[in-house]
Amino acid sequence: MDCTDARFSFELYPPRNERAAAALPTTIDRLAAAGPDFISVTYGANGSSRESSLEVLRYILEHTDVSPMAHLTCVGSTHAEANRLIREFLDAGIRRFLAIRGDPPAGLAPGEDGLGDLKSSAELVQLIHRVQAERVPYDALPVPGLHAEAVLSRREHVQIAVAAFPHGHPSSHSASQDIDALLAKQAAGANLGISQLFFHAEDYLSFAQKARDAGVLFPILPGIMPVTSPARLKRMLELSGDDLPSDLAIQLEVEPDEEGRRQIGIDWTARLAERLLAGGAPGIHLYAFNQHAAVLSVLERAGLLHPASTTSATPQKAGDPA
Repeated sequence: MDCTDARFSFELYPPRNERAAAALPTTIDRLAAAGPDFISVTYGANGSSRESSLEVLRYILEHTDVSPMAHLTCVGSTHAEANRLIREFLDAGIRRFLAIRGDPPAGLAPGEDGLGDLKSSAELVQLIHRVQAERVPYDALPVPGLHAEAVLSRREHVQIAVAAFPHGHPSSHSASQDIDALLAKQAAGANLGISQLFFHAEDYLSFAQKARDAGVLFPILPGIMPVTSPARLKRMLELSGDDLPSDLAIQLEVEPDEEGRRQIGIDWTARLAERLLAGGAPGIHLYAFNQHAAVLSVLERAGLLHPASTTSATPQKAGDPA
């Protein structure tokens, strides 16, 4: 695959304070200028970031040429609440979604899962399609010279991505169970996969091949991010459950300079992206942590965009607003 033809995308999260909110539009503008396939925006369980997520999605819609992707979770929602939220996103112009089961809230009693009426991401996928079909049953075109519309036979469809787990979902008992879950999501109408964060190319490539062999037809984008400090690496390993990438860990530990660690993380992630694309990955999904400079540098070094796309990016430090 020619790297310049590979698709790439970014993930952001709603700003957590006023300073971060003031900085985020610049980051979105810089990421959008690189020409991603989409920019996804996370959504807190049980509506914890509903308004701020929608504000970020609307900014992407109104101020860039990039398609936004809204995250939706099953946790804590009734059918009616989920229906209203999906319709609100659709009415705002969102046509791409990431449907995930979501992490249960802290402090649950033993035996409770924190889920509402929707028990799986496959059910959420079905609900999104159903709400869209009810909202716009068919496309229609105005008939010239008449006060009428011609009803088209096709409906407007939405893209619904789902999560994939190259090193296994925490609750699964085998790799085959993870593949079966993807097949169930596909049967429900999912048409894209985005992997959880990982650090070993062979984990993703092996998983993607097993999924294809089992009948998963939609593309699965590998989700990666530049890790630029030992503390962040430790935290990402805790969240992902992945094995320690010893070479990256050693390099970050022995490098005393902050900028040196940043360059190590960018170079390491760029090489990972190159291995993934060489192995057949359909593109790269980058977890940006609400900072633009590092992920754009990764794409440039991996040959996914031209240097001109990053020349306007002001370097950010790890402590910059997020």
